[in-house]
Amino acid sequence: MRRRHSSKGEKMQRFAQVAMLSALCLPVWAADDNKPAATPVVATTTAPEVNPDEIIRKFAAKEKDFSDALQNYVYRQTSKIQELDEAGDQVGKWEITSDITFTSDGKRTEHVVRAPVSTLKNLLLTPEDMEDLRSTQPFVLTTDQLPLYDIRYLGKQNADEIACYVFSVKPKKLTPGKRYFEGQIWVDDRDFQIVKTYGKGVGKAGDQQFPNFETLREQIDGKYWFPTYTHADDTLHFKDLDIKIRMLVTYKDYKKFTGKSTIQFGDVVDDKSKPDPKKP
Repeated sequence: MRRRHSSKGEKMQRFAQVAMLSALCLPVWAADDNKPAATPVVATTTAPEVNPDEIIRKFAAKEKDFSDALQNYVYRQTSKIQELDEAGDQVGKWEITSDITFTSDGKRTEHVVRAPVSTLKNLLLTPEDMEDLRSTQPFVLTTDQLPLYDIRYLGKQNADEIACYVFSVKPKKLTPGKRYFEGQIWVDDRDFQIVKTYGKGVGKAGDQQFPNFETLREQIDGKYWFPTYTHADDTLHFKDLDIKIRMLVTYKDYKKFTGKSTIQFGDVVDDKSKPDPKKP
């Protein structure tokens, strides 16, 4: 997220936000390269007999299954970013609601349902923000991504009432043009799936600033833990200005897509469910 600058007699050109929301639309930012990620949350208990490498192997495999399964679900995503003044009152807002669904021939697509004109005063969303919305906030750590990260076991701690293994996650290297997650993950000690993340998106992004966020997952269809809620309440520290922001992203109405015919939001439609045409 960039700081918006203005000059006398000249209006700032509006940023083409909706045009960049081509895949998935969610919210988030990240910090500059030299700043640490989210302050670590110390796990409350330790488990000396735990084999961290085995846990990592198991949850990474489950994350691959989750990632593949998510591509077969439709859902509605609403993202809101509020710019706040020193008193915490809103001075500007960016918002978008999208249905993540399929075309009539079965191709993954996004349908923007609502996208009011942004009223953000001092902030501009960037391609890095859009990438964080798509992949960093709903962070997935699959087997093929493990070599990209240093992963350290911290201990056991409950996420709500779920007993979890807690790991710190940090990218080994920042590659230009790539976005990464840095922070902590909570892994269900029975299902070996990530149920909570806390941290931020990082990468080589110049003078941009990004907030710490928390993403929660819920079990869908009794099997997969899908993201349902992302929240950030943070202050972005630019060189000449501190800007308070609040972000909320919700992912609702997950439905499995089982056919290649037209699908309306909230319903599953299968070609096989259509009655056969009457023969003459």
